[in-house]
Amino acid sequence: MQHSQIDDGDVREDAPPATATRVPTQVIAYEDAQPRDDARPLAVEMPVNLVYGSVPYAVMMTSPSDLEDFAYGFSLTEGIVEAADEIRSARVEAGEGGLRLLVDLVPGRLREHLARKRAISGRTGCGVCGIDDLAALPLAEPRQAPRTRVSMRAISAALAALGPAQTLNRETRAVHAAAWARLDGSLVAVREDVGRHNALDKLIGALIRAGTDPADGFLVITSRCSFEMVEKAARLGAAVLVAISAPTSLALDRAKLHGMTMCAIARSDTLTVFNRPERLILEGA
Repeated sequence: MQHSQIDDGDVREDAPPATATRVPTQVIAYEDAQPRDDARPLAVEMPVNLVYGSVPYAVMMTSPSDLEDFAYGFSLTEGIVEAADEIRSARVEAGEGGLRLLVDLVPGRLREHLARKRAISGRTGCGVCGIDDLAALPLAEPRQAPRTRVSMRAISAALAALGPAQTLNRETRAVHAAAWARLDGSLVAVREDVGRHNALDKLIGALIRAGTDPADGFLVITSRCSFEMVEKAARLGAAVLVAISAPTSLALDRAKLHGMTMCAIARSDTLTVFNRPERLILEGA
């Protein structure tokens, strides 16, 4: 798990970009006209240009951490690759006004990608920028849903562990997280980003690079559960998705289509099950 870095003005030239920067502020109480000088860390948001085979593909606004994982996860969930071994390398270099993420694909996959390339300008709240037809909305390939079963106790444990694991959000209160939990609720990996899609792409990238079996755990996300998040989870092959916030109607439709168990509005004492409750183990919760 990569820890956040705060820019306090003393950063080495060879250091990776900071994920948070401390800025001066003034705190003013409603009943006290005297401001109090303070300082607060803000989440760094930086444009990252994904480039495949020297051809730019997308500019995404991201937190500048775990970008190699982001390259793998984004490539999978965008349908550019089908497996991690179709990426030969991913490296980050400084670019004008941001970073460039250079992704080297195996030759056959690169030819296919260039033949269907579309350019998108990504924003943190948008998962379908750049498409020009409703039929182009992403839809993961149907796959056999894993026979995963998850206990309520495991979900509760994962939710309790997620807060302390969100190091950047604890500093900035401005980023989303996506986590992968084992079937006992212990967290394997957590990724954070200013964009909810980016956080999930980073996590998926880390999981496919590690060869994680989707049947061995479940996803937890801190954001609302939109249809793009369900589609990304389906591309990974996850059977159970737990969201802190509520789903949209289209997200539920897609979860039903993929046979995915969707749990949302997850709190410390309750959660709401929207689809496929039979995967949940209620005994001893």
